[in-house]
Amino acid sequence: MAEREAAPVVGLLLAAGGGRRLGGRPKALLRHRGRPLVEHAVGVLREAGCTRVHVVLGARAAAVREQAELGDCVLLENPDWADGMGSSLRAGLGSLAGTGARAALVSLVDQPGIGPEAVSRVLAAYEGEESLVSAAYDGVRGHPVLFGAAHWAGIAATATGDRGARAYLKEHEGAIRLVECGDVAEPYDIDTEADLSHLE
Repeated sequence: MAEREAAPVVGLLLAAGGGRRLGGRPKALLRHRGRPLVEHAVGVLREAGCTRVHVVLGARAAAVREQAELGDCVLLENPDWADGMGSSLRAGLGSLAGTGARAALVSLVDQPGIGPEAVSRVLAAYEGEESLVSAAYDGVRGHPVLFGAAHWAGIAATATGDRGARAYLKEHEGAIRLVECGDVAEPYDIDTEADLSHLE
């Protein structure tokens, strides 16, 4: 499969959040298995088959660069990260222009219960620039999601606040291919102090 060797799909990790409900502790820097959470999340994308990974940083970006070993990832900083996930998604998709990427596989830094098995299932559903794929948990859409390049402009135009691509996906519901991942992953978020119990 020569197309897969050309790495048409780029992993896009959104890791800019400031952890408002965690007392202002950036999620990227939370510790999981002895390393920053952002490092774990990049490792999941790589293990799943994403050879190219772009990481959107925001809160305490300098500290993240210093503390996390992110190898040859493309790191970009979103100065508007406090506006919500939508601005980070726009920044991430914008960073793919001119790279030859034909799709972005988007994952969130604060979902360590989603491992390489789920990510590789979504990646395997890629068919081309028109692809719109989402992991599902008991039939309910979740992350990661794969956006073919044909959708990037539409997503960027509607990604505001913390809604990310929600509005665009709702509008194009019929085109989304759902890939069930509930048997291999748990889609919880690390949002509050109580959620920290999920970290190892």
